[in-house]
Amino acid sequence: MVGYDPNLATFTPEEAALAGSAAGMVTRALISPLDVVKIRFQLQIEQVSPRNPQGKYWGIWQATRCIFREEGLPAFWKGHIPAQLLSVCFGAVQFASFEALTEQVHKRTPYNSQTAGVHFICGGLAACSATMACQPLDTLRTRFAAQGEPKIYRNLRHAVVTMYRTEGPLTFYRGLTPTLVAVFPYAGMQFFFYNILKKLLKPQDTKSKGSLQSLISGSFAGVISKTITYPFDLFKKRLQVAGFEEARMQFGQVRAYRGFVDCVVTIAREEGPRGFFKGLSPSLLKAAMSTGFTFFWYEFFINAIISLKGSQ
Repeated sequence: MVGYDPNLATFTPEEAALAGSAAGMVTRALISPLDVVKIRFQLQIEQVSPRNPQGKYWGIWQATRCIFREEGLPAFWKGHIPAQLLSVCFGAVQFASFEALTEQVHKRTPYNSQTAGVHFICGGLAACSATMACQPLDTLRTRFAAQGEPKIYRNLRHAVVTMYRTEGPLTFYRGLTPTLVAVFPYAGMQFFFYNILKKLLKPQDTKSKGSLQSLISGSFAGVISKTITYPFDLFKKRLQVAGFEEARMQFGQVRAYRGFVDCVVTIAREEGPRGFFKGLSPSLLKAAMSTGFTFFWYEFFINAIISLKGSQ
């Protein structure tokens, strides 16, 4: 049950925010290792390829073994606290905004709030709202996942204070431009393809099969959306670690970019078109799991809230 539907049991934006934050929290705990591997790939200047292993990381399994051997199992959850805060905040704002927007579409326009096109627009706008609210947490998450040993930041408070004092308040919004450019179509397509795929699958009678339908639809929607918009995610990660070069030295070459355009041009010149898709493999795995689980758990928690209200 994603999006306002007057024919079904309704719920408030506050309840959507609660379900969205819970879905984000559970999903984040499950996909964190893939996120760490993906970020390491995205930040590597050298080619990421098993056929030409110039850089520190050149394959998913090799990178996983390397991180585990050098940094231990907890390394796969580096930055987990800001990442969890990000997921909870983003899920709450995104789903509350989405449900409120689709309700307004139903009440104030002639359009059907359950059409894929409406979900694309509302999903994109909701994600932009969530991005503006949560970008500082995303920057902190990236910094923690990017640093090796010894750590530059001891904990979340130390990171916030250090970054604010040495780089200024705007550092928490580094990478915002490519994020906003990418997040509207990315999130919009997630909701768009989720809507279409759920309708293409035959209606299921049992709750368990309905949940499986949500998981499958969300997974495919995530893969399609991520593939189309992936380069912008890479640009964002490169810009977010600007001024953080000291912590990146042990991983290979580092670059400092003057801004979004310089980042794009430099990557194209030095790394070629394939440079825009570094880390795509773990990113697609993450997108399939993340989007699938997010919609799965969101509908699970929404149904639980509605059932709880009905029993009172």
